[in-house]
Amino acid sequence: QVQLVESGGGLVQAVGSLRLSCVASGSILNIKTWALYRQAPGNQSELVAVILSGGTAEYADSVKGRFTISRDNTKKTAYLQMNSLKPEDAAVYYCHVDWVLTPDQAMGAKELFDIWGQGTQVTVSS
Repeated sequence: QVQLVESGGGLVQAVGSLRLSCVASGSILNIKTWALYRQAPGNQSELVAVILSGGTAEYADSVKGRFTISRDNTKKTAYLQMNSLKPEDAAVYYCHVDWVLTPDQAMGAKELFDIWGQGTQVTVSS
């Protein structure tokens, strides 16, 4: 079984920084795309950043130039460096992977899809 665990959230003052980490646990051969979403109370979920298997990253317009997503495939981890935080960045941040390849005793390998983390709270005070 594969699980995603986020960490690094917390309370920070505006213009401060936080670094979120998303770790995938379990027997994993490959992870395709990592993504970070966020959801503030009363708002819809928003895609914040995506990093593809080759390292190409894309960002929501609201965070471009301030946030950086990266991945360490050997550690099965993705990171979101958040700088110049604003009160409107406050939300619960969720990790997501779209495709994971895991070992399977019978078939050799098995695909898993759409795995979510439990979320980590980011609070930004003005």
